[in-house]
Amino acid sequence: MSGGVTTEMKFHVLAVDDSIIDRKLIERLLKTSSYQVTVVESGVKALEYLGLLDDEKSNTKSDTNSTTWNQNEIQVNMIITDYCMPGITGYDLLRKIKESTVLKDIPVVIMSSENVPSRINSCLEHGAEDFFLKPVQQSDVNKLRPHLMREKEKGKENQFNSINKRKPIEECLSPDRTRIRFNNDLVA
Repeated sequence: MSGGVTTEMKFHVLAVDDSIIDRKLIERLLKTSSYQVTVVESGVKALEYLGLLDDEKSNTKSDTNSTTWNQNEIQVNMIITDYCMPGITGYDLLRKIKESTVLKDIPVVIMSSENVPSRINSCLEHGAEDFFLKPVQQSDVNKLRPHLMREKEKGKENQFNSINKRKPIEECLSPDRTRIRFNNDLVA
């Protein structure tokens, strides 16, 4: 692969886990799959990194501006988080991200060592892209790329739609601007 392709396809994943062993494992698996990885040890650290902690403390206009700047500067493409952590759980983190106007489109994947169907369903219903059982394996990490590619395509589509500001076709059609169909004239 050439350097240009590698740079283009390098996605940035924020990995959140209170267990150093699980953090090291997920970091190694993600880096092996050519992801740029940032690891943090708690939900609070993740919120700080994403610029959401300030918004939680106060909703002033300056905090909103700093959050926007922080997100543009960091450019996280996905968040993978442990479900069960002290303080802010992975579920709480998921909800805060999905409530954020700036970060809501970032895919979030939840990990847990406990296979609790109600927990899994709750996370998926609140916007998690996937739910992995620990220990996370390479086959799990391989499932991440389609989520990232889907988000990348949405971004391109939104960018195209904002550039292409043509009127919808219904607005362009008026009775005096439509062409006469010759086939209809011949039949009559």
